[in-house]
Parts: sequence; C-alpha cells; structure tokens
Amino acid sequence: MRLVYLWVGVEPLDELSDTKHMTSLDPNADLTNHFLIAMPALADPNFHHTVTYMCDHNSEGAMGLVINRPIEMGMGELFHALNINDYDSALDDQPIYQGGPVQTERGFVLHPPFGNWEASMEVSAHITLTMSQDIIEAIAYGKGPKQYLIILGYAGWGKGQLEQEIINNAWLNGPADGSIIFETSTARRWNASAALLGVDIHLLSNDIGHA
Repeated sequence: MRLVYLWVGVEPLDELSDTKHMTSLDPNADLTNHFLIAMPALADPNFHHTVTYMCDHNSEGAMGLVINRPIEMGMGELFHALNINDYDSALDDQPIYQGGPVQTERGFVLHPPFGNWEASMEVSAHITLTMSQDIIEAIAYGKGPKQYLIILGYAGWGKGQLEQEIINNAWLNGPADGSIIFETSTARRWNASAALLGVDIHLLSNDIGHA
C-alpha cells in the first residue's frame, strides 16, 4: 500500500470527489453525525456488516467513514511511512481502519474536540474530523487526543445514490454515539450501533429500512 500521499495536499471536505451532500428520504433530513448501519443482507464486500459514520450530507451527495473494519497495518507502519521517528512504541499495533473504497491513500482522524489542527472540521459538538498530518505527529508523541480512530479512505455517494440504497433497504440509520466510535470494541460496533435504535441487527429482515 502506497502511503506517501496520505496527508499531503488536503482539500476541504466539500471538494473531495464523490463527497457532495445529500438528503435522506425526508427532503429536510440530514444524516450528518448519523450511523449508517449495513443491513444483514447487504452483500457488497466494501460494506458487508459495516457501520459508517456520516461526516457530510445534503442534496448533492454524501461522505462517511467506516469505523469497524481494521486493516492489516498498525500505527507503527504508518509512522514509519510518514517519517515519524522516536514515537511511543506502545502504539505500534494500534489499529488503522479502512474507511471505504474511495481514495484509500487519503488519511482521516476521527476524535473528540481537542487541539488546533491544520485541517479540521467539527462534525458535531462531540466529534471532529481532522485531515492533516500534524495530528498524526501529535498522537505519535503523546500530545494528541486520547481517543481517536485513524482511517484510510472513505465512502462517497453521488446525488441520489445513497437515497436509493436506503429505499432499497440496504441500510439502517440513526443518530451516532461517540461511545461506540471510541469506547466500544471493533467487533461489537455493528451490533451496538443497531442496539441504539432498540433493534437486534441479526433479527432484522431485509424489509426494514431507515429509522
């Protein structure tokens, strides 16, 4: 995996390809700061049994980050690729996540509000998305946020695409909870995000859609 371009030349979020905003089925709805939970029957290998945290969303498209799919690369490998040396070796095996199939060399960090970084946006009062390398260096040296997910790539939908997928019952959606992102084990996030809506994801039929 080529990592050299990870946090280089970061564009504003609304300029990322395939990451325009869109509405949900309700024209007044906004899925920003929601979980998009894959229905059990969703077979797309990019999203099977995933939870996606929706970062941006309106009438032109949507952008989100999958939060429960770790990749076979620890943070130590990332630090080396970015020429970050003398970091805390306890971080070597901390997971990095595959955020989606789009621009898989692009890096993102989800974290609670903390610090002033070169390229950040507030998704909600409790969750910030940072896209600049300075936060990676701070994390490496113990000066960054204590809670975070480092994510490569993202999920993007064009105008009307996600809406149609929701109509087709590919997704369950509801308000996000930071405790699932930062405090719940990776293996439990899919179940736990559905449980926020009062449902057992394993008992859902494909006839149930958005919440």
